[in-house]
Amino acid sequence: MAGLLALPACLRVVAATVPPPAPFGPTPTERQLRWHEMEFYGFLHFTVNTFTDKEWGYGDEPESVFNPTDFDPDQIVGAAREAGMKGVILTAKHHDGFCLWPSKYTEHSVKNSPWKGGKGDVVREIADACRRQNIKFGVYLSPWDRNHKDYGRPEYVSNYRNQLRELLTQYGEIFTVWFDGANGGDGYYGGAREKRRIDNRTYYDWPNTWQLVRQLMPMAVMFSDVGPDFRWVGNERGIAGETCWATLNPGDGVPGNTRADLNHGERPGTHWIPAECDVSIRPGWFYHPSEDSKVKTPAQLLDIYYKSVGRGACLNLNIPPDRRGRITENDLRSLREFRRILDATFATDFARQARISASNIRGNSPEFGPQNVADGNRNTYWATDDTVSTPELVLQWDAPRTFNVISLREYLPLGQRVEAFALDQWKDGQWREFASATSIGNRRLVRVSPITTDKMRLRITKAPVCPAIAEVGVFAEPVPQVAPKQ
Repeated sequence: MAGLLALPACLRVVAATVPPPAPFGPTPTERQLRWHEMEFYGFLHFTVNTFTDKEWGYGDEPESVFNPTDFDPDQIVGAAREAGMKGVILTAKHHDGFCLWPSKYTEHSVKNSPWKGGKGDVVREIADACRRQNIKFGVYLSPWDRNHKDYGRPEYVSNYRNQLRELLTQYGEIFTVWFDGANGGDGYYGGAREKRRIDNRTYYDWPNTWQLVRQLMPMAVMFSDVGPDFRWVGNERGIAGETCWATLNPGDGVPGNTRADLNHGERPGTHWIPAECDVSIRPGWFYHPSEDSKVKTPAQLLDIYYKSVGRGACLNLNIPPDRRGRITENDLRSLREFRRILDATFATDFARQARISASNIRGNSPEFGPQNVADGNRNTYWATDDTVSTPELVLQWDAPRTFNVISLREYLPLGQRVEAFALDQWKDGQWREFASATSIGNRRLVRVSPITTDKMRLRITKAPVCPAIAEVGVFAEPVPQVAPKQ
C-alpha cells in the first residue's frame, strides 16, 4: 500500500478509473453488432419467376426461360448503393429450385439456360459488383425445392447443404444467409407432380445446417423467424412494433414453430435476436410489368424507414431486377427521392451545436459524460451511477432551433437497458412533453410535427438499471413529409 501511495498523482488517477456499468440481460455478439450497424440493406428477388410472371415457381419451368437481355450487375448494385443500402441479399435459389449459379448438385440452374451460353453465374456477378462498389453481399437459399426429386427425403438435406457449401466457399465474404420458412407442398419434384409434406421441426436438422455456416463463414449472420442471429418481424410490410425489443424467447429455437411475439420482441428475453423488417418496393417480390405503376412512393418508403430502422430493427427493402436484368426507372426514381430526403434530414445534427448537461454522470467521470451523445461515435456513451436509473439530459442552444426528428441510441454491448423515455421542449417558461416511447435499442427515431425551442430534455422514465446512451441527435426534415396511415 505504501508503494501505491508513493506513485505520481497522474498514475493514481488512472488506477481509480470509474468502471463501466455491468451488462444487462442478453447482449449482442460481434457479428450481430456489425449487422446492427448496417441498418438498411436490400433484397434482390430474381429467377425464372421474373420471366414467367409468377411469385412462386412450381419447379417445372424450363431452364430456357431464364434469359435476361441486358443483365447489368453494376446497375443493380449501384441502385442499392445510391439508395443508401449497405448490402444486398440475392435469391440464389427460390422455392422453384432454379439456381442462379452453376451448382454441381442440380441441372435446374443457369448452366442449362441460354443466358451467356450456359456459362453465366448471377451469384458471382452480383458478388463481384458488391465488392467493386464496397457494399456487402448476402444470399437467400430456400430450404423448399419444388424441382428436386429428393425433396422430403433424407438425401435432399445433404444436397441442400452441398449447395450451401458452394455458396459459402466460392463467392468471397458473405454477410448473411437468409433462410425462410416455406416448408413443402405441391411441386414438380423431378416429374412426380405431387404434394410433399415434411416435419419442419426435424426434417432440415437446422442446428447442423447452422453449424456449417458458422464453420465456413463465422461472421455471417443468419435469419429465420427465430434467428439464430436476427428474426423476422412477423409481417412483410416492413413495420416493427411501436415497442420492439431486441430480445426474444425462441423456445426450442426451431424455425417455423415459434410462438414468440416477433413484432414486438419479448422482455425479459433469453436471447438477443433483433428484428429485420422485410418489404418490397412493389406489391410483389419479383418483377411484374403490371406493377410498374405501383412502386412505393418516397413518402411511403420514408414511413417504412421510420417504422423499421427507427424502431431498432434493420430494413431489408426488395428491389427486383426486371427481365433485362436491371432495376427499372420507376423504382430508381422513388429510391433517389427517398434517399435525397433522408440525406437532407440527417445532414445537420443540431445536438452538436448544443450545450449538453445531465442530472447525473457516472462517477463524475468525463468518460461517461453527456458530451458523448453528440460526438458521432456509437462506442462512447453517457452513463449514470448504478443507483440512478431515471436521469435527465438537457440540450440548450444559444438561439431557438426548429426540428422534427430525434435520434436515440443505446450502447448495445451493455444490453437493452431503457424501458421508457420522454422528450420535452422548453416553452412559455416551462417544460412541456412532446413525445414518449418505450424501447430504444440500436436506434429510436422520434418523428413529430416541427418544434421550435432553445432547450430540449430527454427523460429516462423507466429502466431496471442505469442507462447507457450512445446518441442523442436532433434533425429537421427539409419539408416534413405526410406519412400514410397504416
